Amino acid sequence: MNGQDIRDLLSMKSPAAYAVAVFYILACLVCASATLTGVSAVWPEYAAVLVLSAAVILLLRAPGDPPSRRATALMAASGPVAAALVFAVLPVPLAGSLQTWPLGMPLVIYTFMCVRGRTLAAWLGLTLTMSVAIGWAVVTGQGFLYGLSFSAINAAPMVMATFFAFTIRPLAASIFELRKQSTVRIASQAAAAAALEERDARLASLDALARPLLQRIADGPEPTEEEILACLLLEAELRDSLRARGLMLPELSRAARSARARGVEVILLDDRGSAALDDDVRERIVAAASSTLDTVGAGSVTVRLLPPGRPVAATVLLDDLGDGAERVEYDDTGRIRS
Repeated sequence: MNGQDIRDLLSMKSPAAYAVAVFYILACLVCASATLTGVSAVWPEYAAVLVLSAAVILLLRAPGDPPSRRATALMAASGPVAAALVFAVLPVPLAGSLQTWPLGMPLVIYTFMCVRGRTLAAWLGLTLTMSVAIGWAVVTGQGFLYGLSFSAINAAPMVMATFFAFTIRPLAASIFELRKQSTVRIASQAAAAAALEERDARLASLDALARPLLQRIADGPEPTEEEILACLLLEAELRDSLRARGLMLPELSRAARSARARGVEVILLDDRGSAALDDDVRERIVAAASSTLDTVGAGSVTVRLLPPGRPVAATVLLDDLGDGAERVEYDDTGRIRS
């Protein structure tokens, strides 16, 4: 079902489902303990309880929809194995009708196997379980029809389970598809809302930063050198916000503004795209770049985040117009590469 698991729809992974499984196991144990009259050995009864208990736990835990062939085979085999263990020690004639409990208890497992998409395997398991009962009746001289009379009744619940499975599984596929479409729509709406929120935040920030300077220019007179410098610094910061979003931490913004005010050419670049760095790594790189900018009095400094998949995560290129350029490389842990 396109990777969906019908167990989610039926709450088969919930604590309540495991509580029901515990009651099922207790019911098997009670049936075994209450039907020991006349049996030739006791241990096969409790061995059958263990077999069915393992099968019901596997029914709840086996992943996939439908479950794997191995899990299916083990669940289908639980009925005939449990029946063979119990019928091998039953008295002839039976001391009570409840002594045939291994015919009815596996129906729970086979019913949910149908729901989980293993209908044919469930019917095969039921058929083999009935065959064990019929074979026991024949071997003990009670006749084929006698074995069929008390085992065939279990086919009726399986017929209902089969029709239920043919109804619920297509409906489950539709539900999963609607859920997928709803998830995609919600994600799209959230992305659109986030984009609008980011746009509004940027507009508000731009309005707060640029409006006073633009108003000052519009009102005149000619701007002073300090105001021209403020315009240049603002333009550089706006450029950084577009070209180096991954580096836009307050510490580096402050250091870059201070360096530019001293006449240093500062270039910040983020070439990683959507592959953002880990926060700790980014903070180490930003701290190192900020420290470099705080010590530079002239020349140029280029801080760049490199595309993902390279041994170098970031570089800081310093050209102080003196002894030449100096390049420092940082690995994907944010530490200087040797």
